[in-house]
Amino acid sequence: QVQLVESGGGLVQPGGSLRLSCAASGITSDYYPIGWFRQAPGKEREGVGCISGSDGSKYYADSVKGRFTISRDMAKNTVYLQMNNLKPEDTAVYSCASSGYYSGSHYYPHVSTKCEKLNFNSWGQGTQVTVSS
Repeated sequence: QVQLVESGGGLVQPGGSLRLSCAASGITSDYYPIGWFRQAPGKEREGVGCISGSDGSKYYADSVKGRFTISRDMAKNTVYLQMNNLKPEDTAVYSCASSGYYSGSHYYPHVSTKCEKLNFNSWGQGTQVTVSS
């Protein structure tokens, strides 16, 4: 079973930085796509950005472009979301997700498709980010 575990959330002042981690296990490839999403109270879930499987290309929502950066450490099976110059409107629960399918007990990620075109279907539990003075 694929498992995604987020960490790194917390309380930060406006203008500050946080780095979120998404540790993955149970995926039968090193080249898996990961999407980062967030949901603020009373609002719909919003895509923040993603990293594609095969070529590692990245996509960012306009609201975070230039402030957030996604990176991958294959040795650690972890994808990071570096968030700089945080604003109060960035306050939300942040979740990571992967896109793939099961064949028997094995999870095969969608490697070739650009991540911004994927439907993400395996989710972590989320981590709270609060930006406040």
